[in-house]
Order: sequence, then structure tokens, then C-alpha cells
Amino acid sequence: MSKIVLITGASSGIGKAVGEYLFLKGFTVYGTSRNPSMIKNSVFPLLELDVRKPESIERTINSIISKSGRIDVVINNAGVGITGPIEEIPTEEIKNNFEINFFGPLEVIKAVLPQMRLQQSGLIINITSIAGYMGLPYRGIYSASKGALELLTESLRMEVKHFGINITNVAPGDFATNIASGRFHSEVENSAYEIPYKKTLETMNNHVDDGGNPNEMAEAIYKIIETKNPKIHYKVGAFIQKFSIVLKRILPDTVYEKMVMNHYKL
Repeated sequence: MSKIVLITGASSGIGKAVGEYLFLKGFTVYGTSRNPSMIKNSVFPLLELDVRKPESIERTINSIISKSGRIDVVINNAGVGITGPIEEIPTEEIKNNFEINFFGPLEVIKAVLPQMRLQQSGLIINITSIAGYMGLPYRGIYSASKGALELLTESLRMEVKHFGINITNVAPGDFATNIASGRFHSEVENSAYEIPYKKTLETMNNHVDDGGNPNEMAEAIYKIIETKNPKIHYKVGAFIQKFSIVLKRILPDTVYEKMVMNHYKL
């Protein structure tokens, strides 16, 4: 019997690539989007779901359980970028980012755990970010939301392991997706931060444009699903991006800070 997989944010980018890959591997895939009627070329069903609305989450998960009788794998992929000087990002935009990147996945997890406990099995994969391992200039809110999800996973794993449920993080580096076009940009015209922010933003966008193929994430997630005992943390991306986490662990804080500032020409 094929495994039942739910992927949030599956209409484009990494979520779409993962869904298509798993579908071709024989999994029963349900993707979600806030506006599924706008997507015409999905090879797997796209259901309406807004991770900011618990009632939307409950409705979609109940619908999948009603149709398939179970949910074996949940991939919390829905997320949104945000950039800007922390001082100048409107508080409502900061809260919205955490609603999508942190509270959204948490609500999905809380909604699916009763079914997985009933099954005595299940796998939850949280898509975080290598940026969640470090504070990055003008990306602090994004780093904080993804870092929070990383730590949440560590706690949850220990709480649900005896139910036969596994939870893991997959932290991607830069991949060629449309995340840059969808992220919130703080307005900095006539701002004290205007010049350094624009320099940093240009570097960020170049990283995304030159990023890897999202199919790398799809292959990595497939291997995790097929692994009997998944690790707590996985990193997928260019060597230098993954190595930056190692450097942060071994270098003095101020040395690492200087290295990051030099990278962004600050």
C-alpha cells in the first residue's frame, strides 16, 4: 500500500518538486495551496489550505483521512521570506512571517498527531533553512522563524517517539525557486540602512538565482522517508553553505561575525 503524503505549500518551488518526485515514486500525494484553483498543471491533487488558519488545517487533514484512512508523512514546506532592517520592518509583517513559518507548521503538527498516534506510526518533515542556524544581516526575522522551528522539532521528537512517530528537520540552502519574488521587502528609501541593505539584498538574490535544482531536495526527502530511523537534522545545499554551520560552531563569535559581514560587503 502506497504511503499517504501531505505537503503544504506544494504549488511551486521545493514543495512542487518534492510532490512530483514522490508521486512518480508511487506515493499518494496531497499538496496544498492557498489558491489551488490558480494552479492548472499539478500532477497530484492540490487542496486549499492556509497555514495561518487552524480551521483550514483541520478541514484539509480531516478530508485526507476521510479519503485515505491515514496520513503517513507530513512535509511542512509552506513558508515565506522576509528581508529588511529589523528596526524598520512593521511588527505586523514580523508576526505574519512567524504565523506562516513557525505557528503554521506547529498547527499542522498538532492537527495530524492524533491520527498518527492512532496509527502508531508517522513521519513529520519540517522544511527549515540553513539560515535558521545563524543570524544573518537583514534576514534576522526569517532566520529567527526557521531557527525556532528547528528547536521545536528537537523537543517534539522526544515527546512523540514512544508513539512510533518520527520528526525531522531538512534545512535547504539556496535553491532556484520563486521565494525571492514572494518575500516581504522592507521599504528603505531615505533610510539610514538604505545603502548596506541594498548591497546585501543584491547578494541574497544572486544566491537564489544561482541556487541548486529543487530536485536535490526531492531526492533527499525521498531518502529520509525510506530511512528507518531518520536523524534530527539534515542539511541540503552547496558545500560552502553547509560548511558555514560548521564554521559557526568552531570559530569565535566575533570572527564568524566578521566573516559574514565581509561576505555581504558590510
